[in-house]
Amino acid sequence: MYSNDAADKTSLAEERRRGLNLAYVPAQLEGTLFAWSGGKDSAMALHELKRSGAYKIQALLTTITKDYDRISMHGVRCTLLEAQAESIGLPLEKVFITKDASHQSYEDAMRETLLYYRKKGVGSVVFGDIFLEDVRAYRQKNLAGVGMEALFPLWKKDTQELADAFIKEGFKAVVTCVDTKLLDGSFAGREYDEDFVSALPAGVDPCGENGEFHSFVYAGPIFKKSIAITRGEIVLRDSRFVYCDLVPAGTTT
Repeated sequence: MYSNDAADKTSLAEERRRGLNLAYVPAQLEGTLFAWSGGKDSAMALHELKRSGAYKIQALLTTITKDYDRISMHGVRCTLLEAQAESIGLPLEKVFITKDASHQSYEDAMRETLLYYRKKGVGSVVFGDIFLEDVRAYRQKNLAGVGMEALFPLWKKDTQELADAFIKEGFKAVVTCVDTKLLDGSFAGREYDEDFVSALPAGVDPCGENGEFHSFVYAGPIFKKSIAITRGEIVLRDSRFVYCDLVPAGTTT
């Protein structure tokens, strides 16, 4: 008997989608955007999606604060973001906002980009959110407004298990931002490893899902090569957020 390769591949993709607990299962393989922050949850979600074989990722979608030329909230230089995209092997789509951008101006800028991709046939956006219901609902509402779906490969997974898997699978990351209302600023600039996770105080999520900290991933199975970085200055912004500047290796601050 001859096997139907196309049917076998479709069946396998659908099975993998079910394993990922994705919110939207198209009849055929379709293009998707990936909301990329540069951090560990994004990396794990992308890893899951790539392993599933369920979607064709059209681009990494990242919000940039143009006044600083850095990833919004994470504070990472665009040059390092671009190095990530190149090593992953995916196009990078930047959405620019100002440092004082309102929620409305952010949503307007994002909507313009999403509509552009929707017209090209892209029907979904992937996020690395894990358990915050309000964030999930916000993303779903905004995407519904442009006729798109939200996908959450990590949804409701145990965050301690995700942290352990991130480290076990060979990912490497540095903590770039700490919210001092939730975690001591001394954690900024540290390697995200077993020692970091075990040192977190009780009540702090091991993945920082409540906004306790953000990170930058510089190596792991989704990268063709690691990104060489050095740690720069550590600064306090807005009397609250401690940032560790990461500098491409071989450059000056």
